[in-house]
Amino acid sequence: MTDRSLRVDAVVLRHSDWGEADRLLSLYTREAGKLRAVAKGVRKMRSRKAGHLEPFTRVALLLARGRDLWIVTQAETLDAYLPLREDLVLTGYASYVLELLDRFTYEEGQNLHIYQLLTDTLERLVVVPDPFFVMRYYELHLLDLLGFRPELSNCPGCGREIQPRDQFFSAQMGGALCPECGARTPGSRPVSMIALKYLRHFQRSHFSQVLRADIPTHVRAEMETLLNHYLTFLLERGLNAPAFIRKVSED
Repeated sequence: MTDRSLRVDAVVLRHSDWGEADRLLSLYTREAGKLRAVAKGVRKMRSRKAGHLEPFTRVALLLARGRDLWIVTQAETLDAYLPLREDLVLTGYASYVLELLDRFTYEEGQNLHIYQLLTDTLERLVVVPDPFFVMRYYELHLLDLLGFRPELSNCPGCGREIQPRDQFFSAQMGGALCPECGARTPGSRPVSMIALKYLRHFQRSHFSQVLRADIPTHVRAEMETLLNHYLTFLLERGLNAPAFIRKVSED
């Protein structure tokens, strides 16, 4: 690596057409965090790089510094995560993983923990039969790494320890509120004791421990709805992938 070039392991988050034959890539790299780069000529029929630069491909890249953006000069696929491309539901989940990371991150330097969580999550979607565990674990641990960890043990309103009973959750306050604080906090919503218990478990535990949980269907739905509410509040806009997942899951 020199000032003029950079070797990275990266996951392609998204791409868009750039000029007549190029593509602009959004990448999350192990070495430098989030980057944008131009892949020149990849929309031409004979391009050798095109197949290596699709979303949710892990790829080894050599980048050269251009005037404004990095330029891809070499590309080699490290893992194409092929099962994620062969099943529309899994494609939807993988797209959600990338969309969430892309929306939350900026070009602000290396974060090895986020890169590891990203690649671990894509691999888990390939090998774990139940995506629910993969997605909720990813959401909670990404929030943690980004500095938005929801407070689930002590009420952000009064500081008291959350007791084993139904509580409230406030996205604005950033966590679970006791019944007294929840009742007087605009926008707070009820959260059941059992959903809160499993959210804490996902937050505190290793993924292998999370997989052992036997979570009822209605509790899964509550956990997913609550996290989606919190993420949407933080991003100040909805996400595209969840609607796609619902559509292909119903077909």
